[in-house]
Amino acid sequence: MLAEFEDAKILAGGQSLMPMMNFRYVMPEHVIDINRIPEIAQIEETGEGIKFGAMVRHNQAKNSKGVVARCPLISHGLEFVAHIQIRNRGTIGGSVAHLDPSAEWPGLLAAHDAVMHVQSKGANRDVPIAEWSLGYMTPNIEEGEMLTGVSVTAWPAGHSYGFAELARRKGDFALAGAAVLLNFAGDKIDRAAIALIGVDTGPVRLPDAESLLKDECWSDALLEEAANKASVVSGLDDVHATAAYRQKIAVVMVRRALEQAVARYNGEAMAA
Repeated sequence: MLAEFEDAKILAGGQSLMPMMNFRYVMPEHVIDINRIPEIAQIEETGEGIKFGAMVRHNQAKNSKGVVARCPLISHGLEFVAHIQIRNRGTIGGSVAHLDPSAEWPGLLAAHDAVMHVQSKGANRDVPIAEWSLGYMTPNIEEGEMLTGVSVTAWPAGHSYGFAELARRKGDFALAGAAVLLNFAGDKIDRAAIALIGVDTGPVRLPDAESLLKDECWSDALLEEAANKASVVSGLDDVHATAAYRQKIAVVMVRRALEQAVARYNGEAMAA
């Protein structure tokens, strides 16, 4: 149908598309409902990690035993997605394909170096998450293509994680947020991943901060120095916040997410 109809939009959970249509942000000639395609509504455990079908609902992923065990950052981060009604209906594909800068899914996937699976009538292609954003709410999807799934590589068992975001009200899109993965070898951090949301048109990784943490014993000073690397992001300037404000918030969110990850590794109780 995508190949046949011009100006068509995919309808999955409708939690992004329908508000955009209501506000006339998008006005497609055709809407193609993919809810009755069971093959893309499954979560599959693979040797490398987890493969999500594009029709997997937020709460389906959040409550999956496989996701909780192998990619706990994703399960935890999905608690910040809107409200329970939206999490019950919204899908990973809808969130990632509409690519709101403040959406949680892109940041969680960026921390895991996810690969997006895109399909058309005649071909398939894989797109690394780092190449997914082509601009504001513009994913790397060509005419006649749709996102069918996302593959995530799991980190070693026992790795730690943290997620923090600032929103005006619970359930609102974040002004800025940070997803963190840390793997420890004894007292040292031997691997780190830090991804930001809300500060650019797509998720942003912080390779300088990750390199700073690698092979170091954690300390308050080290976490502060790593968090300050987030100040280099460009920031988005809109009616909700200035770019400068988002830059400052990004630093704070990275620091909080890092502190959470360290606290989890040390077995400390985390605040709800």
